Amino acid sequence: MFDADQPHNRLPPLPGVGYKPQHFSAILADAGPVGWLEIHAENYMGDGGRPLAQLRHLSNHFPISVHGVGLSIGGEAALDPDHLARLKHLCDWLNPASFSEHLAWSTHDSAYLNDLLPLPYTDATLTRVADHVDQLQEVLGRRMLLENPSSYLAFDESTWSETGFLAEISRRTGCGLLLDVNNVFISATNLGYSPQSYIDDFPLMAVGEIHLGGHDEDEDDHGAPLLIDSHGREVADPVWALLDYTLARSGARPLLIEWDADVPEWPALAAEATRARHHLAQAPA
Repeated sequence: MFDADQPHNRLPPLPGVGYKPQHFSAILADAGPVGWLEIHAENYMGDGGRPLAQLRHLSNHFPISVHGVGLSIGGEAALDPDHLARLKHLCDWLNPASFSEHLAWSTHDSAYLNDLLPLPYTDATLTRVADHVDQLQEVLGRRMLLENPSSYLAFDESTWSETGFLAEISRRTGCGLLLDVNNVFISATNLGYSPQSYIDDFPLMAVGEIHLGGHDEDEDDHGAPLLIDSHGREVADPVWALLDYTLARSGARPLLIEWDADVPEWPALAAEATRARHHLAQAPA
């Protein structure tokens, strides 16, 4: 287990947004309600250029959260040592306030898949994921947050609930958890369970960060609702309601607005952050 005395993160319990380079000047001119920024690690693993120069400048003004999307923690293969080395180099010089990754897999042999894929919740999977989390935390020298996935199917072989699986990984490794409320709503709709019951079962004491994002609505082959985690629009009203349900139990936490596709102009993203600030203000301290 990693050092339990090290904090999950050093982010303030304020709204943050996923940083996009086209918003660089607008953020510096008027960040509005935004108290911190998130970057995707894989976009900043180079050795120089404008992206790193801008990130260095932003880090002087905002706490930065680094969110990994390509490590494939849930994969069967060992973690890629080259990827780990580049990730460590980024975290060493940036010293982010938080680092997180996904409970998912995205690689097979030498192929990288353009998706974050689900995994069965079994004892064997639990041991493998916990070993990967331990390795990652030791390499980085910092605690990480592990994010719950958005799901479109469930595995018959699963013997753990998702919330129980995440709680046990946190217990074994000392890692924190990242609770994506939009992912909860998507998975609950697609798989037919109560999102509120999921929140009731979630180990909220381990949550160091909460995410919100937009989703697209579709139908499966049988005409049942099918939600897609697109991050390409405003947060839906039922997700805001689920956030309020969560915050009433967890208290205020760092709250990120994700908008990664069809990225709008800065005022639209700042408006989502303003709405997030109002919801945080109603949460217990």
